[in-house]
Amino acid sequence: MLCSPARTRFLAAFLVSLLVAALWTFVPRSTAQDQSGASDEPEETVANLAAGRVVIVVVKGAIIVGTVENPIEADSLAPTPVALTSIRLGVILGAARWSSPSSRQDLARFDQELPQMRGRLIAAGPHLQDSEAGAEATDIENIGQGFLERLNDVAQGLHARVDLPPNEPLAELVLVDYLPSYGPEVWQLSYGIKQQEEKADYWTTRVLRPAYLQFWPPEKGQPRTPVEFNYPPENPPPTLLDLLRQKDPRLEKLIASDAKMAFVAGRILQGETSKVLPDDATQFLRAALDAISPPNARQTMAIISQEKGFEWILPPPPEPAAPPLKNPQRPPNAPTLMHPPQ
Repeated sequence: MLCSPARTRFLAAFLVSLLVAALWTFVPRSTAQDQSGASDEPEETVANLAAGRVVIVVVKGAIIVGTVENPIEADSLAPTPVALTSIRLGVILGAARWSSPSSRQDLARFDQELPQMRGRLIAAGPHLQDSEAGAEATDIENIGQGFLERLNDVAQGLHARVDLPPNEPLAELVLVDYLPSYGPEVWQLSYGIKQQEEKADYWTTRVLRPAYLQFWPPEKGQPRTPVEFNYPPENPPPTLLDLLRQKDPRLEKLIASDAKMAFVAGRILQGETSKVLPDDATQFLRAALDAISPPNARQTMAIISQEKGFEWILPPPPEPAAPPLKNPQRPPNAPTLMHPPQ
């Protein structure tokens, strides 16, 4: 039975509510708190979902990655490219940020931690296709292993039952690179969870080894078209390619407005994106995503070019500054470095 978009939003929100209720931090309570008789109840933690669409277009000498937020919750995050090196980026979908509401502390910021994530060196498994000499395949797996270890660090404190929809992972990692000796690559790593009930209503949680799927390069003779990922994956919206094939009025208006737009759309439909120049593809993709995105949805766009490496086209907006912590023991007119005592 197909699920409605409303149910998709509900399921995603349900996952967040379970994490809010059941995931606890590992920060020990202070001695002062213990001596003062503070409550022994564990501190709750919130997991924010990076939800939305990731569109990847491989063009002549470059890869363009555009993302659009799907605001399923007030605190949902926009999927955002993260530069891992000058020739590789990653996009995290699903449970991307974990924090403590009471202390306003971030427990895990995977978007910030991702460039440093490397797992223990392991040999490339049979699920990975070798690229040049197999070295890059091993690097992809090391990144995936590093994310697995960090995700397990946080998720092992989840002790409530989590009922994810079928085929919905806790998190996904999309890896995009442009290797000098090999060319463009696109990988998707999906992280599911396994739970075991130790006693009544108390579960242990383990993040499973990710499933590795390579989406680029396509098989010989297959069309070169955009690659898309959506989270939540259940009941995704039509892809950009599908909308072009269906002659969506929003895109038809765009195509009719400019000859270059029409050229890029034609190459996408013909499966020949590698014949499109990066500037033309960037102009088309920005306009197309604006046309098909929800109102006020946050967007980002980055490019990895063969000549210049990673560059921002549309960087993410700056995060709002956290409100200052108040010290109730400090008088409001106490001297500071800016206002020393007279």
